[in-house]
Amino acid sequence: MLCLDGLRKRFGDVIALEECSLTVAPGQMLGFLGPNGAGKTTAMRTIFGLVRPDAGRVSWHDREVTTAVRRRIGYMPEERGLYPKMRVRRQLVYFGRLHGLDRSQAEQAVDHWLDVFDLADRSGAKVVELSHGNQQRVQLAASLVHDPMILVLDEPFAGLDPIAAVTMARILREQAERGVAVLFSSHQLDLVEDLCDDVAIINEGRVILAGRVAELRSASPSRYLEVATRHPVDLSWVDQIPGAELVEQRPDRVRLLIEDEIDLEAMAGAAARAGSISSFSLEPPSLSEVFTAAVKR
Repeated sequence: MLCLDGLRKRFGDVIALEECSLTVAPGQMLGFLGPNGAGKTTAMRTIFGLVRPDAGRVSWHDREVTTAVRRRIGYMPEERGLYPKMRVRRQLVYFGRLHGLDRSQAEQAVDHWLDVFDLADRSGAKVVELSHGNQQRVQLAASLVHDPMILVLDEPFAGLDPIAAVTMARILREQAERGVAVLFSSHQLDLVEDLCDDVAIINEGRVILAGRVAELRSASPSRYLEVATRHPVDLSWVDQIPGAELVEQRPDRVRLLIEDEIDLEAMAGAAARAGSISSFSLEPPSLSEVFTAAVKR
C-alpha cells in the first residue's frame, strides 16, 4: 500500500500541501484530480523524494520509501522528462540501467515496449524529431521499462489523439491488473470516470474527497434529469419548471439540475407537450459535476 499521510509543504509564502493524505493499493488505479495549482504535482513528487515534505510521511507497505523502492517506481512528469537530442532506444536503455537493469535486461525490455507503443521504426530517431504523441509514448515507456511496482503519472493523456489515448488507457489497465499501484492525474474527467474505480480530489493542498467513483456519485445530494427528444424542439418549457436549473442544452436534449421535491410527472408532461420524448432519465451527477461541487465548497 502506497500511503501519503498528513503531508505538509510550503514554498515561501505558498502552502502547496496541507494535511494531504491518500492511499493507493497494489492493483488499484487512482485518478488524482484537482484544479490547477491544487497540489497534485507536489504530492506526486513527494512519493519518490523529488520534493521533501515539511511534515507527514510517505510509506510503501507501512515502511519508508527506500532507494530500492524508488528504483521500482515509474514516473512520468507532465513536462518532458527526456533528453531531446538523445536517440529513443539509447535513451530508454539508459533509463532502464539507472533503475538497476543490466544492459541485456534493459535492451530486451526496451524492445518490448517499443513494439507495444508501435515505435520500433522510430527507435533511432532523436526525441525532438518525434510528434507530441510519440514523445508521450516514449515517456510512458521510460516509466515502464524497469517493471515498476508503483506508477506515478502526471497528466499522461495530455495532448494525445483519441487512438493514442485508448492505447494509453489499455496499458494502464493492464498494469493495474498485474498488481501495480497506479496513480495518475488528469483534467479529462470523462476519461477518468471511464477508466478508474477510485478517485481522490485535492484542492488547496488538501484531499477534500476520495473514494469509489460510483459511491461518490450516488452519495451526492444533487440529482440530474436528462430529457431527449426525437427531433429538435422548442426548449422554452424548461424555463416554466420551478426547481429546475438548466446545466446543458442541445437542440434535442437538455440536462437539468433538479430539487428533491420537484414534480417529475408534471415535468414529463411539459416535455411531452413540447415534443416527442425519446428518453427521460433521472441520474446522479457525473464525476465532473461531483468534482465541481466539491471544489466550489
